[in-house]
Amino acid sequence: MTSSPDQIRARVREVMPSVRADLEALVRIPSVSADPARADDVRRSAEATAELFRGEGFDDVQILTAAGGAPAVVARKPAPEGAPTVLLYAHHDVQPVGDPADWDSEPFEPTERGDRLYGRGAADDKAGIAAHLAAIRTFGDDLPVGVTVLVEGEEEVGSPTLEAFLTEHQHLLAADVIVIADSGNWDIGEPALTTSLRGLVDCFVEVRTLTHGVHSGMWGGAVPDAVTAMVRLLATLHDDNGDVAVEGLVHGKAADVEYPLDRVRAEAGMVDGLELIGTGSVVDRIWTKPAIATIGLDVTRTADASNTLIPSVKAKLSVRLAPGDDSKRAMRAVEDHLRTHVPWGAQLTFTPGELGEPTQIDATGPAYDAARAAFKDAWGGVEPIDMGVGGSIPFIAAFREAFPQASVLVTGVEDPDTRAHGANEGLHLAEFEKVCVAEALLLHNLAQG
Repeated sequence: MTSSPDQIRARVREVMPSVRADLEALVRIPSVSADPARADDVRRSAEATAELFRGEGFDDVQILTAAGGAPAVVARKPAPEGAPTVLLYAHHDVQPVGDPADWDSEPFEPTERGDRLYGRGAADDKAGIAAHLAAIRTFGDDLPVGVTVLVEGEEEVGSPTLEAFLTEHQHLLAADVIVIADSGNWDIGEPALTTSLRGLVDCFVEVRTLTHGVHSGMWGGAVPDAVTAMVRLLATLHDDNGDVAVEGLVHGKAADVEYPLDRVRAEAGMVDGLELIGTGSVVDRIWTKPAIATIGLDVTRTADASNTLIPSVKAKLSVRLAPGDDSKRAMRAVEDHLRTHVPWGAQLTFTPGELGEPTQIDATGPAYDAARAAFKDAWGGVEPIDMGVGGSIPFIAAFREAFPQASVLVTGVEDPDTRAHGANEGLHLAEFEKVCVAEALLLHNLAQG
C-alpha cells in the first residue's frame, strides 16, 4: 500500500512513463470542439479517455451528455468508509491549431524539444487528464479517498451545456472536494493555487455612416467614414493612462505579489519600447481590474482598398471583468457607453455575445491546507502562492453554485510559457511530474483528515 509521502513520490516516478504515453495518445486525437467537422474526433477522444479510467479499475464509467452538448466522461470509485469523495475535473477538447505554419512541429504529433512536450492539448488540458491518471495510478487499488472523474468535452467553446450537465447528473458528481485541473502555476519552480479569475463578456459593434461607399475625393472632409468613426469610438473605452473608462465596471485590489517588469515584457512578448497601460500594480491590472480589447475587425483589406469612404465597419470586443462584477450588468454598461459615445450621429448596432462570471474563492479551511501542504512537499519546500488569473474559466462559478458545500481547488499544469491556445503549445515535463506528485499527495492528505 502506498502510504508515506516518500513512497508516493517514488511511485509517481514509476508511473510517469505510462502516463506520458497515454497523454501522447490523447494529443494525437484532434478533438477540436469548435469545428463541427471534428465531432467524430471529439467523440473518439471521449471514448479513449473513458477507456483509460476503465483500465484503472473504475467499474462505473459512462460517456454522458446534456442538452445536446459534447460527450463528457464520468468515472467513479466509491470512497473507503469514512473517507471523503474528491471530484477531479479536466477537459478533453482542444482549441483549433490556427495557421499550421506557425508551429515548429505537427500540432497533433506530440514532440519533445528541450524540456517541453509540444502539441495541441499537451498542456491545455489533456495534461490535466494525465495528472488525474497519475494520481490514481499511484495508488492502484488502494485509493485513500473516493474519486469521481469528470472530463468535459466542450470547455474550449465556453461550456455551453455544463450547467445543464451538472443539474442532470448531480447525483453522480456530488463530492466533498473538487479539483479543477485547468489553470497553472506562478512560474517554473513556483506552485500556486488559483483563487480569483476574471469574468468575460464579448460583443459585436457595428458602426454605419453611409448606405453605400462614395468617392473619398468628392465627399471626404464633409462626410465621415465608418472606420474613422469606429476608431474614435473605440478610443473612448480607455483613458489617457490606458485604464478602462466604462462607468460601472468593478475594480479591485490584488494580493501583494511582485511581477517584475522584465518578466512581464518577456512573457507577453512585448516589442522593444512598448509601455504598459493602466495604473496600479501589474497584478492589479491583470487580475482584479477590467480590461477591454478589440479582438476582431471586419473592414476592407488594404489589398482591396480603393479611394472610397467605407460605409460600415464591425468590431468584436472582449471585456474581462474583475472578481465581484456581474456579467449581465457589465454587458449593459458596455452597451450604454458605446451608444453614448458613438460620434457624429453614426448608426450603432450592438450585438451581445458570451457571458462568463468572475470568481473569487475563499481559499481557507482543511482542504486548502491539505493542498498547500501537498504543493509545498511536491516542489521541495517552496510555498505555493494564491494566484489570480486574468483569463476566465466561467464554469467554476457553475461548480460552486451546484455544490456549495464542496471546497473548490483550482490547479493546473500550465506555466507562463505554456502558450495555451497559441502555436507551439508546450508542457514543461519536469513541472508536470511535480503536478502529478502534488495531486497524489493531496489525495493522501485529504484521507488523513
